[in-house]
Amino acid sequence: MNRIRVFAGNSNIPLTHEICDHLGIEPGRAEVKKFSDGEVYVDIQESVRGMEIYVVQSICTPCNDNLMELLIMLDALKRASAHSITAVVPYYGYARQDRKVAPRTPISAKLVADLVTVAGATRLVCLDLHAGQIQGFFNIPVDNLYATPVLLPYIRDNFKDDIVIVSPDAGGVERARAFAKRLSAGLAIIDKRRPAPNVSEVMNIIGEISGKVAIILDDMVDTAGTLTQAAEALKKQGARKVYGACTHPVLSGPAIERIENSPLEELVVTNTIPKREGMECRKIKYLSVGKLLGEAIRRIHYGESVSSLFV
Repeated sequence: MNRIRVFAGNSNIPLTHEICDHLGIEPGRAEVKKFSDGEVYVDIQESVRGMEIYVVQSICTPCNDNLMELLIMLDALKRASAHSITAVVPYYGYARQDRKVAPRTPISAKLVADLVTVAGATRLVCLDLHAGQIQGFFNIPVDNLYATPVLLPYIRDNFKDDIVIVSPDAGGVERARAFAKRLSAGLAIIDKRRPAPNVSEVMNIIGEISGKVAIILDDMVDTAGTLTQAAEALKKQGARKVYGACTHPVLSGPAIERIENSPLEELVVTNTIPKREGMECRKIKYLSVGKLLGEAIRRIHYGESVSSLFV
């Protein structure tokens, strides 16, 4: 471990400290700040020559500032002769722009992949990519981890009988089915239409949910429109209680107000995106992925299997 250094951008410093605690090392010393005009300045304050470097940075709000911090840190470490540089990106921003949805729109997820690679990353570690095919945008190794080892034990310990796992759209069926299988629970799917970005409309519920405890499972919650509409639809169809679980709590715009006023009993999320000031909500419970990411880093360092974490 004396050849490993873990550096933090400003997006999620507490998570970096949890990762370092698991590894039994101190966080790397670096200064990441802004000039008065907003330019990002990075100063790596210790030698990294020949070292195995990990940079922890979520591309979350403010996403453009955090992305630039990540890129400039990668460049600084590359120019300081680090042996290898792994970008640990718990939340990969721009992942929803993974294809052309109209004739003249960008594929921003691919652009971010190119930027990260050119800046100096030799490996990417991320958590619950919005679309698995984003791994193919990189020409470097990508370890796409899953929050299953964190969320699954919590659900198993706190919800016993008559559980049904609900996918809020067709794209999340595979994830919901995997959870339902491990919990020996039922599976339901919500048929959703999205007429515009951040706008969703629930249409139909496929599956038996009457009298059951419904757990809506998704990879992220942004404005919480999909989540809260799904909760209301499930309640109308006879669900006894409705809970939510997701990996990435983006929670932008009216999300907190919607969750507070919804039929949701609780929303379980992870700390891939830290809790921001003024975003407190009594219904939201945070679970840590620090040990999961720390163990993945340890296994990468020693050349052990990472996929066996999720068996």
